[in-house]
Amino acid sequence: MDKRTLSLKKLTHTLLKNGSKEMTDRSRGIRIREGLERILGEEKGSLCIVLDFSGMGSIDFSWADEVVAKMISRLWSGEYGEKFLVLKNLSPSQAENIGVALERKKLAVLTTGTEGWQLIGSLNNYLIHTLIRVMKRRQLTLRELSEEEGIEMNTSGTRLLNLYKKRLVVRVERTMMGKEDSHRGRQYIYQSLLS
Repeated sequence: MDKRTLSLKKLTHTLLKNGSKEMTDRSRGIRIREGLERILGEEKGSLCIVLDFSGMGSIDFSWADEVVAKMISRLWSGEYGEKFLVLKNLSPSQAENIGVALERKKLAVLTTGTEGWQLIGSLNNYLIHTLIRVMKRRQLTLRELSEEEGIEMNTSGTRLLNLYKKRLVVRVERTMMGKEDSHRGRQYIYQSLLS
């Protein structure tokens, strides 16, 4: 998977050309979201965009809803294909407004910054617990999760698949054929987006 860090400050300067650091107003948000969608559309394969908020000002609810919540909703529905979004260097105020926009639509996104990673938005507790395991280990198979948690394989598979469908982890397929592999066939490895 390719990973590309985009500076929201540079993107805003390029698309809006007014030098504003504030992320307010739905119409400004539409222009930023459409710019991000063009970047997602240009990449044919798997891509993780890390959107860096460094140097940006306040965010209002309309902007957060138009850009972040709408993009996360479209990512979850598979509209963009195998694409992922991580937000970086959010201020507490920015995280709060984005969190409200995501919670109202029962969506969630990974963020990263000086304090490490965080999840903002709304996600079931058992998925949060599973996400924490993946993030801690950097990668996890459904067999490993099943054994560590003492849960059925189909339950661990469903949990990991749901995190992947919500674009909170990446899924990599590995073919198992060697003698050291206890099972033959395909195995999915679920990895942290921050690896």
